[in-house]
Amino acid sequence: MKKLFEIKELNMRYPVTNGLMGNITGYVYALNNINLDIYENEILGLVGESGSGKSTLGNCILKLITPTSGKILFENENILEKNKKQLKNFRRNAQLVFQNPYMSLNPRMKIYDILKEPFIVHGIHDNIDEKIKNIMFLIGMNIDVLNRYPHEFSGGQRQRIAIARAIILNPRFIVADEPVSALDVSIQAQIVNLLTDLKKHLNLTMLFISHDLSIIKYISDRIAVMYLGEILEIAEKNDFFNNHKHPYSQALLDAVPVISEENKSKKIILEGDLPSPNNPPKGCKFHTRCPYCSEKCKKELPELKQISENHFVRCFLI
Repeated sequence: MKKLFEIKELNMRYPVTNGLMGNITGYVYALNNINLDIYENEILGLVGESGSGKSTLGNCILKLITPTSGKILFENENILEKNKKQLKNFRRNAQLVFQNPYMSLNPRMKIYDILKEPFIVHGIHDNIDEKIKNIMFLIGMNIDVLNRYPHEFSGGQRQRIAIARAIILNPRFIVADEPVSALDVSIQAQIVNLLTDLKKHLNLTMLFISHDLSIIKYISDRIAVMYLGEILEIAEKNDFFNNHKHPYSQALLDAVPVISEENKSKKIILEGDLPSPNNPPKGCKFHTRCPYCSEKCKKELPELKQISENHFVRCFLI
């Protein structure tokens, strides 16, 4: 498969300041040496607890925030080196669907104006009305609603409109940052199915961020697991669910509610909260909560190693 993105040794650190002079007293280590490839026409599911760095990674890939160091190659070109004009062309090909549809749409603009705005920003003036009608058909909404305001719609309808705005310029890549977590359960499946259909219809590549493994399992082609700013495991979907290797991956799967009590005693139950990114643990970042922790885990950082085709794990147990 052809690589669309190559993320190399990506780091993101936020300075912590104190006092009126704004003296730097430390750093928040949001991303630590991330290496990740995203292939054309795939949906890469990114999963992990809140605070693990999933949204930060998505924002860095789109350069909504500038990472501290590293490279983000889009078709072999480092977007971190692009000027303002080049970055504008890149963003036409890479868009974001936000988590909260109630906050991501301007309440003072009608739906027609919200969908027209991307064309204005990028200087496109041809067949705008026709393209807006076509996109409304793709998201399953009637064109009669174009003169209404966002507050007149339900959460699921707003998210459909937000998705329409993201894909209206026919981008090649979408970051979907927990796009269904703010919606009712009955609506979540509709939005996930819509994204799946759009991926096939428009040949989209997608980074789908979520903490819900059931949704990740349904929509993803590959899965990457994040913990405290690091990638702990990457695998094809079926390989991940049938042959996952990292204890944290097992803990996430064990946290999914099931009716059966079988093998309940063998489950890994995570205790305590995610360590502070201001002062992350030395060695393996997961060792403070891992039931298999050894002295080596406390002192040394394991590398992300390939254990089979398309399967990578960061753990000394492997």
